[in-house]
Amino acid sequence: MVKVSLSSGFRDAADGAASVEIEATTVRELLRLLLERYPAMERHYDEGVAVSINGEIYRDIRDLSIPPDAEIFLLPRLQGG
Repeated sequence: MVKVSLSSGFRDAADGAASVEIEATTVRELLRLLLERYPAMERHYDEGVAVSINGEIYRDIRDLSIPPDAEIFLLPRLQGG
């Protein structure tokens, strides 16, 4: 089980929760389970999601394994120009 801290936009979609616990071993599984539990997150997912694992931000690597006891943050993906 991993604890996922949510940025403010994701909190609204997660019934106001600042963090949630999910049983996931990869980023892909984590995002799928979050969408199943909180369908309102789909709007954020469509806009782009970044996942921070132990301070490293990942944008497009969905098959990345999540280490046990990892510090995870779900963030909106920043658009560059």
